[in-house]
Amino acid sequence: MRMNGLSAYAAIAIAMLPALCAGQQPTAGIAPDHVTIAVSPLGSDDAPGTRDKPFQSLQRAQSAVRAYNAGSNVTVELASGTYRLTAPLLFTSLDGGRNAHHVVWQAAPGAKPVLSGAIPVTGWKLFDAARHIYVADVPVGVDARQLWVDDKLVTRGAIEIPRANVTFTPEGISWKDSKYDYLATLPDQNRLELESTGFFTDRFSPVEKISARQILMKQPAWNNNIWGYDAISSPYHPELSHLFLLNSLAFISKPGDWYIDPSKGKLYLCPPAGASIEHMDVELPRITVLLAIGNSLDALVKDLAFRGIQFSHTTWLGPATDEGYASQQSGSYLKGRAAAYPANPLADCKFGCPAFETRRNEWSQMPASIQVAAAERITFDSDIFAHLGQYALGIGNDANANITGADLGASDITVTRCVFTDLAGGAILAGGVQRDAHHPHNPRQINRSLIVSNNRIRSVSKDYRDNSAILSTYVLGAVILHNDISDVPYDAIDIGYGWGMHDAGGNPNYRVRMHGYDWKENLVYDTPTTHRDVVVASNRIHGAKRYFHDGGAIYNLSASPGTLITENYIFDNGSKIGLYLDEGSRYITVRRNVVEGKDCEWLNINTAHSAYPLRISPDNTAADNWHDGAKVGGLWTNYQNDLILNDHLVVDGNWPDEAKQIMKNSGIEPSAGPVQYEDAKPEAGEPGASAAQQ
Repeated sequence: MRMNGLSAYAAIAIAMLPALCAGQQPTAGIAPDHVTIAVSPLGSDDAPGTRDKPFQSLQRAQSAVRAYNAGSNVTVELASGTYRLTAPLLFTSLDGGRNAHHVVWQAAPGAKPVLSGAIPVTGWKLFDAARHIYVADVPVGVDARQLWVDDKLVTRGAIEIPRANVTFTPEGISWKDSKYDYLATLPDQNRLELESTGFFTDRFSPVEKISARQILMKQPAWNNNIWGYDAISSPYHPELSHLFLLNSLAFISKPGDWYIDPSKGKLYLCPPAGASIEHMDVELPRITVLLAIGNSLDALVKDLAFRGIQFSHTTWLGPATDEGYASQQSGSYLKGRAAAYPANPLADCKFGCPAFETRRNEWSQMPASIQVAAAERITFDSDIFAHLGQYALGIGNDANANITGADLGASDITVTRCVFTDLAGGAILAGGVQRDAHHPHNPRQINRSLIVSNNRIRSVSKDYRDNSAILSTYVLGAVILHNDISDVPYDAIDIGYGWGMHDAGGNPNYRVRMHGYDWKENLVYDTPTTHRDVVVASNRIHGAKRYFHDGGAIYNLSASPGTLITENYIFDNGSKIGLYLDEGSRYITVRRNVVEGKDCEWLNINTAHSAYPLRISPDNTAADNWHDGAKVGGLWTNYQNDLILNDHLVVDGNWPDEAKQIMKNSGIEPSAGPVQYEDAKPEAGEPGASAAQQ
């Protein structure tokens, strides 16, 4: 028997929701097999939560789910509209499927629900006619590092300072050219930030004050940004690096520039070209996390899915704090002060030093907008991750990146048919980087069985350009399959971490030359890490490496037994690296890939040339690949057992049928259906299909 599209049991159950949520129990003998709970921005939390009388808030729906999910499958249907959150939604073991049931949060048929962490800004008034700046009131105390206007991320006002005009000191920087003397007169100097883009890092260090041609920086951010590798003061290839001073009303100079004054509750904006002051949609984010799933390895969140939902509008304020953002690689960064910090880092540790290695296991991770840890069988299907202020989706990260304090322990996680676009950071950050990530003391902490398939990822890492589009560090059995990735400043797909330092037997380069194991903090393990059995296959990657030179469109770091990189199609990669096996890589097969681009270095391996006899990155095979560029990097030798076999250099665009088939089959599968976001319009200069693919 059906009643208005529901089973009779479900209709009875929903009618009883108010009583259940008040603590009453269902009538004996009633065991609904599937309960549907409806939510709408136009509903009421005093309603019964039916389709004709839906709840209004997600929190009310969440409490209703808990009344049924131990004995029934539960579906929460979200009507179209924007659900504005003032705090993250936290999902514990009480919120997933219990007793072999499942819970699904999904868009109602034909609906387009949006979970937003922003407040809309209206009431714009002309502030400075000459500079075309408008101002609007916002709540006092609200701060953000991102702003969206008409569904596009806009930029904070900034100026570039040539490195030739700057001297670096342990306290900050000084300049020589009098044209910058006006900086000392700026108000709110402690809201300024110095940004440095290097060879593979994008670093932020907040300003304390400016005086007498000197910028004094906040600590410990500055200390952490001027030592180690690719530091602000000593980037690799300084001719490729840039210095920016940003976040001042005085720096607004072009359409889309903005500045916020939290103390006065004022938002200033030079509207983007074509924007209408009366009608533009301005979204100011006020929270960092929209959703956090999992809070205990002893009580996992299980059998929970999200389908057809858009997640939008967050901001991460970490780089504006005294810690700044001392980027190390792909969203990992230094915090605090090292006990072994050198007395003169600008001289003694500008390109790494033994003391820096004491922190190798202490790096923090960027918190994602949607967080999953201590959970199993979690699915994101046909969702949209758009307009977010850092990594969009974090899976099995270290505890410091999860607001619940949970760490790692993510298994059987599926991300499929989703769109990731217009993000300040990367799309997906899976796995941790600290000790329990690579050698967990509790087996429950192991991240395993991640599937990332048939997703469209474009125009990400716009503020944190060092973020990979997809990074999977220590995950046993990750599968990254049939994704379309484009318009990214750094790498498209990165797997692994640790530079081989934590692999079984250690990395002899760190033992002999870098003295990384001279410190009790760093163990030489006799067991492998959990980075193994990874498959990266049939991905279509174009327009990667738009900004940074280091890294590769597809990149591996450290040993990974059983790992296969196969049948991927890489094109429009400029002169950058296509397939890169970095330090410590071993036991990896790179097979049947197509790398198009005559200027591209199609394959590279980091065997640490200066430590070549030590065999840093051995036992890898590149076989049966096609490429029209002849450049190969690193030392592929029998001594290393790094072999290039049955290789195919394509001349004059004459791609064989077998290579053309790999091109055609790469990217999103037709069976996945349309995977798109209707508001994600192509931007000027976005790469299209290559001639070979057409």
